[in-house]
Amino acid sequence: MPALCLALAICSEICATVSLKYTHGFTRLAPSAVVVLGYIASFALLSQALKQIPVSSAYAIWSGVGTAVVAAIGFVFLGEGANLWKLVGIALIIVGVIALNLGGATH
Repeated sequence: MPALCLALAICSEICATVSLKYTHGFTRLAPSAVVVLGYIASFALLSQALKQIPVSSAYAIWSGVGTAVVAAIGFVFLGEGANLWKLVGIALIIVGVIALNLGGATH
């Protein structure tokens, strides 16, 4: 169940972040509502996941996957340019998340 909460938190965060582009400075109601509700849902679900997943792992996964997916959405669907440095940066984020999880958690 904690992994499902974390996955849903990531999906909510991705939807909220991508929707930010369409708020036009929070002047458009529908995308603004998606942003606010998406972040509320994301943090609520993340807090549930943190009951059983160490914060170092959960936050690394939440932020790292969110960052990588939002960047990929930007490249593929929003016409943002991708270059070698951006791709290397995303790869380093993914490697960092993996390294944190391989390091294990101590309580």
